[in-house]
Amino acid sequence: METARMPYRASAARAARADAGADAGATHRPRPRWWTELALLVVVYAAYSAGRLLARGDVSTAVDHGLAILRIEQALLLNAEHPLNRLFTSTPAIGIPADFAYASLHYLVTPAVLVWLFRRRPARYRAARTWLMVSTLLGLVGFTLLPTCPPRLLDAGYGFVDTMAQYSSYGWWGTEASAPRGLGGMTNQYAAMPSLHVGWALWCGVLLWKHARTPLVRWLGLAYPLVITVVVMGTANHYFLDAVAGAAVMGAGALLTRPATRAVERVRIRLTAGKAPHPPQAPAQPQTSAPSQASSPPQAPAQPQASAPSQASSPARSARSAPIVSGGCETSAGERFPGQRTRSSTSTSSADDTPATAR
Repeated sequence: METARMPYRASAARAARADAGADAGATHRPRPRWWTELALLVVVYAAYSAGRLLARGDVSTAVDHGLAILRIEQALLLNAEHPLNRLFTSTPAIGIPADFAYASLHYLVTPAVLVWLFRRRPARYRAARTWLMVSTLLGLVGFTLLPTCPPRLLDAGYGFVDTMAQYSSYGWWGTEASAPRGLGGMTNQYAAMPSLHVGWALWCGVLLWKHARTPLVRWLGLAYPLVITVVVMGTANHYFLDAVAGAAVMGAGALLTRPATRAVERVRIRLTAGKAPHPPQAPAQPQTSAPSQASSPPQAPAQPQASAPSQASSPARSARSAPIVSGGCETSAGERFPGQRTRSSTSTSSADDTPATAR
């Protein structure tokens, strides 16, 4: 058992070291504030929802696109929607949980992963948030350029059953996608290409697999996008190629994350530079410090003057402490020691001024 756990421990250690390095590299940036991030996410999601409503195209065009995708899948033998849809409609124990998962998980798991990154992996949060936003905007472009009718809205002759309508009595949704009853007009049912259900699930799975510490959470992150892919096909809300397009949109968003982050950072620097307060005037400080600099030279000679008496009195102290040269012998007047020089009047007068102990 210990041997089996070693790969997980090693991967967790690598993830911890990577997070520590990212934290060290991101110390120069302030941690994002939760209220600004919440406001930003609300604004972006509101713009996304409004864009979905404005991207409604002609129904006949959307149906044509849906049939074209179905024909391509049948030609490539990728038509897994039919057997999954029959399984979900014939087995309520599978179909009902799948409808709940389709109607709720992308509203629950995606924000939960964002909050988890914000609290536990702040160094990874900005890039992950930017990746999600850029990919969502790319998906909105796809809804606008390629409105697509989902399989559940095709004619019954194509063999699909709307499981959301079949099991609507078990949930809060009606017959118009996963919107609550009476609010079907607030959603665009023809925004099927790409599948952002799959795209957002892939985003969650990648982040959990890379940054989670426990093996259970990592494996759940790996399984989550796969389960959502099966759910969206079994409930007849998306084609398989819709799921592939959702994954492609997330890949493109990942490639554009760094350029988008740099562009936003340049804009932020320009805005903050224009609003920065002006520094105080520089000439005010030299004027106040000039008198102190000018008055400092007269104070320098004060220390040598104070120490001069001590230096001048040092010979006297040495003379007092010097031993008597005669060693107690006295000479008569006019008598000199051999080699003794005669003192001048000046030296005699100066010697007379010295204390008796010095003589």
